[in-house]
Amino acid sequence: MGEYRTRRLRGTLLALTLASGLLLSGCSGDGANESSTSNGSLPLPAPAAGSAPDGREEGSARLSTFALDVDTASYGYARRTLAEGRLPTPSAVRPEEFVNSFDQHYERPAGNGFTVTVDGARTGTDGWSLLRVGLATRTAQPEAQRPPAALTFVVDVSGSMAEPGRLDLVRDSLGVLTDRLRDDDSVALVTFSDEARTVLPMTRLGGRRARVHDAVEELRPTDSTNLGAGVRTGYATAVQGLRPGATNRVVLLSDGLANTGDTDPGTILERIANARREHGITLFGVGVGSEYGDALMERLADRGDGHTVYVSTPEDARRVFSDQLPQNVQVTARDAKAQVAFDPRTVREFRLIGYDDRRVADRDFRNDRVDGGEVGPGHTVTALYAVHTRPGADGHLATASVRWLDPATRAPHEESGRLETGALGADLGQAPYGLQVAAAAAYFADDLRRSASGSAAFPGDPGLPALAERTEALASRTRDTDVRALASAIRQASRLRDAG
Repeated sequence: MGEYRTRRLRGTLLALTLASGLLLSGCSGDGANESSTSNGSLPLPAPAAGSAPDGREEGSARLSTFALDVDTASYGYARRTLAEGRLPTPSAVRPEEFVNSFDQHYERPAGNGFTVTVDGARTGTDGWSLLRVGLATRTAQPEAQRPPAALTFVVDVSGSMAEPGRLDLVRDSLGVLTDRLRDDDSVALVTFSDEARTVLPMTRLGGRRARVHDAVEELRPTDSTNLGAGVRTGYATAVQGLRPGATNRVVLLSDGLANTGDTDPGTILERIANARREHGITLFGVGVGSEYGDALMERLADRGDGHTVYVSTPEDARRVFSDQLPQNVQVTARDAKAQVAFDPRTVREFRLIGYDDRRVADRDFRNDRVDGGEVGPGHTVTALYAVHTRPGADGHLATASVRWLDPATRAPHEESGRLETGALGADLGQAPYGLQVAAAAAYFADDLRRSASGSAAFPGDPGLPALAERTEALASRTRDTDVRALASAIRQASRLRDAG
């Protein structure tokens, strides 16, 4: 099972102190499935000293800990690549970003914070099941009630941005965003090619939208890509225009292909981290282009306490900068981490699907000095685990907890939910719709990622042709256009694989 990067579970379970908790039973439209959604605090036992960073621990509940991630750029870029007749590079495929591209319609909390939903289904493969941990923030407040935003647009105008679907799409995106923002919001504009310059200092939008639109429309591609200079000038402009009480965010729009000046990712990343620590400025990365520096953009967003998306069409841009504006501007939870405790009396081994570069040492779950993920209103985060249960297992399976800091006070909060083995009675084909969609996205990503390595599929993988059929059937049930697009991408990948 080495290919699965499984955790062998040995030892006994320490008693879990669960002050409260209720297992909620329910039925989906396709079959019975137990799940748990909790709004109460159910703290996990503090991990013992010496916990390993990958989630193994000797002598207690087996733990898996990771920082939350709401990025979706990997999936968007993979779809663009497949549409152009190419398979994506396996290293650019991050399964969690495929899964988190689909809203799972979890129950939402009434205020800031999270709900925690835990459910699962059997895969029909030698005792293996899929376990889904779902975290959801509140829906976005009415536009008039959100705090004002101070956004610094940092725009790549290098020569590579001349390709159709790059700078032209950036101009359209910023035009949509400028129209969508409120009069009490502020924007600044920085451009970079071989050097960087501040085109527009931080400007309150009331009565000045035309000035912003004019500056955006004048953007033209020029020379090489000095991304380091763009980041340095962008953050300096953001610090100079810092607005207390507002959401201060840098919005980086680029193909991520740094080729001149300071190209060392470490130096650029440290500059971003310093601005985050000292001033609370977060980063929102927007990727464009058929050739895209995905890895660098993701690392920049992670270090800048933000997230990334990828846009390739005007429809994508409108969804990101208009329909999803509150998610991409506000922050409702800082340094959010999740921890799942598996009961070794019922679980033999498990594998977290994705989140490879978001793992956190188990002992640092409650260490609020350790960086987590930033999440906005309307976001959902899904983590899938392949879980191998013991023969005849009955009883408690796992407890999932999320910890985060209030964005204003930095006060810590936790919520938890738990799952029993009885929740795994249904086959995946009869599981709730959202779990089936998440599984399809995860199987797809796993297949693309291991295409170059030849490693074994994770349990229950039907292969691309059968997966495309399953996903098309799911889309037909609800006329879900996003799921239909997923089915189309799977079908394209299957054809390319056959042709290769």
